[in-house]
Amino acid sequence: MSYSPESIQQLIHSENYGERITGINQLRNIDPQLAFTMIQPLVTDENARIRYAAVSQLDPLGNVNLDTALNLLRDRLFNDSESDVRAAAADAIGGLKLVSAFDDLEQVYDSTSDWLIQLSIISALGEMGEPRAFGLLQKALGSDNSLVKTAAVSAFGELGDQNAVALLIPFVDDEDWQIRYRLAQALGHLGGEQAIATLHQLAQDQMEQVASEAQNNLSK
Repeated sequence: MSYSPESIQQLIHSENYGERITGINQLRNIDPQLAFTMIQPLVTDENARIRYAAVSQLDPLGNVNLDTALNLLRDRLFNDSESDVRAAAADAIGGLKLVSAFDDLEQVYDSTSDWLIQLSIISALGEMGEPRAFGLLQKALGSDNSLVKTAAVSAFGELGDQNAVALLIPFVDDEDWQIRYRLAQALGHLGGEQAIATLHQLAQDQMEQVASEAQNNLSK
């Protein structure tokens, strides 16, 4: 199927919601420079679902102009009325590795109790690999939400800081097997004597997926 800027422009300005979403999705099939120009007004569209779709497309379209993308995403991260749009902004910041937005992500994490936004921020920090994230990830390990906690365990593995091993080891007995699974992955990335010793424990885990992941990391 061929796509043209003209046909996509017609779709994204349609009065039909489904056609607008289709048009936004088709932007990835045309020249990124043009697509980036076309998507920018949609980031602040009055329809929340359109905003969500547009913000989600900024990774990777934002690579065309990272400064402009950062301004658009910061605005949605702080100001959008919908949690999932704010979460999508955090996701895109992580995907584009906009490390200059770290302070913004930290500020929003500390000022919201919305687990979806917090989850996206912690996941973004893992993607970014920003060393300054250590303290915020440590805070997220104490979250009451298991998904946020699981994301923090994974993010520590991506961060690659050996100091995280001591913080992660206590989760070897966590009741949530998905946290233990992510722990096995994180320790495999981090390495070191303590990590290996804990992986040996996890290799005996009663949950097959956890034990298998630990064994795979021990055999690397």
